[in-house]
Formats: sequence, structure tokens, C-alpha cells
Amino acid sequence: MNRYPAERVVTVAYYALVSAYDYALMAGFSASEADWFNVHDLPPLVFDHQEILEYGIKHLQHEVRHHPVGFNLLPEKFTLLQLQELYEAILDAKLDKPNFRRKIMKMNLLTTCNEKQQGVAHRAANLYRFDKNAYAQLTEQGFTFEV
Repeated sequence: MNRYPAERVVTVAYYALVSAYDYALMAGFSASEADWFNVHDLPPLVFDHQEILEYGIKHLQHEVRHHPVGFNLLPEKFTLLQLQELYEAILDAKLDKPNFRRKIMKMNLLTTCNEKQQGVAHRAANLYRFDKNAYAQLTEQGFTFEV
């Protein structure tokens, strides 16, 4: 493959799920700028980097269907809507609300906090947190989450 015209290049790519709100970006010695971008609205990427990025996204979408991932992007206590929005962002798909909630609750991955949202203009939703034991078990054995 002619990834880079001058010579043979081997690329190793990693991805991490982090909240942009939790990290301030700083350009390194080899970059004059650093910024967060929406994965669907990127500037042009060099060589085959778009293909590498697309592969990473597909891999993440596969992972979220078979293992609990991305929960570090949510607050400690969260609503089912926040969880659904996370899945929708990763899968790049609109999910049916009742169906999503039924599937998530069936996994026994969540524990109710017996609390409601505070300071919202609409009807306050129930708050949940992840059951760490169920999370560890599902991470090890996996599951199938069809949308």
C-alpha cells in the first residue's frame, strides 16, 4: 500500500474515551495547534489518516455493542437519557427510547440512586450509577446490544 510516498511507514493508532470538558489541550513541540473536533466535522487529514480514524470509530461501535464502554464520560450519577445520548453519539444513530431503556435495565448494569435530577426545567428524571460488580462481569463476559 502506498500510504506515504517517500518510504515505508508503520502506524500504530490508539483511541481513548475522554471528556473534552475534563482536559485542556496544549500543542506539543511538533504541533503548532491542538483542538477538539467533532468526528463528523474534521479538517482534511493527511495520507490515510481518515481511513485509520474511520477504522477506530467502527471498532468503538463494535465494542459498545459487546462490552460496557464509555461510562467514564458520564458523571457519577446520570439519567437514562444521558446514557442513551452517549450510545447515540458513539453509534451515530438515533435509538428508540423505550427499547433502549428496556435493554439497558435488563442488563442489571445500573443501580438506582433513589434521587432525582435537580434544577431542571422539565420533570426531573431518576438518577442512576453503574454497579461496579455487574460492570466488571459484563466487561469480562461481554453481551450483545443490538440497536
